[in-house]
Amino acid sequence: MGKARRKDRESSSVCSDEPKLYLEEAFLERKLPDIDLKVLVDLPAGLDYNEWLASHTIAFFDHINLVYGTISEFCTMSGCPDMTGPQLRTYLWFDEKGKKTRVAAPQYIDYVMTFTQKTITDESIFPTKYANEFPSSFESIVRKILRLLFHVMAHVYHCHFREVVLLNLHAHLNCLFAHLVLFDARFHLIDTHETEILNDLVVALKLLDNSSGVGVGSSGGASAGSASTNQQSAAGGTATADDSTTSSASQLQSGLIPDQTAGSLLTSSTAMSSAADHHNTPTHTPPQIASAH
Repeated sequence: MGKARRKDRESSSVCSDEPKLYLEEAFLERKLPDIDLKVLVDLPAGLDYNEWLASHTIAFFDHINLVYGTISEFCTMSGCPDMTGPQLRTYLWFDEKGKKTRVAAPQYIDYVMTFTQKTITDESIFPTKYANEFPSSFESIVRKILRLLFHVMAHVYHCHFREVVLLNLHAHLNCLFAHLVLFDARFHLIDTHETEILNDLVVALKLLDNSSGVGVGSSGGASAGSASTNQQSAAGGTATADDSTTSSASQLQSGLIPDQTAGSLLTSSTAMSSAADHHNTPTHTPPQIASAH
């Protein structure tokens, strides 16, 4: 019985560009719709630039790790044998010898979270004590972290958005995506080659003034200050079991989500459990990461 249920979960995660469920009008809502996130990402007067980058980077890590934790049991070695994103994008791993290799999505994401957690808890990189300064390479480190976290979000949208919808977390995911896109648009931290694969979602959510959604990312910035390590909860909170069931039923009636996927999720008792503790202890020392296309 357990094996059959596992097979159902693995087969429910279909990575396909067509159709893109996350572009359906019914799923374009986001939490805090009336709040202007563009104002929230602007650097406050008198606040150090690196301090602002640090606090947002820590928040992005917390939130993305939390969201991924809710669907991680459906992201398996056999169900997601490659780390993929929209538009046939595949993310490759550089091993210790500098060789590009394909790794399964769960392994890739584990390395991403391990690297990020190790970095943001390193006092020499993300200082928290008085008089400690940010390193001169701080902005480039932040760029790398945000790029890798964007890979995780791209994979969730591409391969696991059905599970996110059935857990009634799509509004939270969209809000988190909007926050990351607008923060990047403000400070140009992620290269456009990375973000272009989700430009259609940027347009659908009407996040940027330009209708094409092109122009998110590149490079730039400044430096100095001391980092805040205040951990934040997932944006907008999480859905209750009752909310998830109700949402799933309505989506099934509309025919947007297969019965098999809904059945697997609605009978799962662990999809939402221990999400915040999904990745608390670093277990790897990951090498460099690259993306292929």
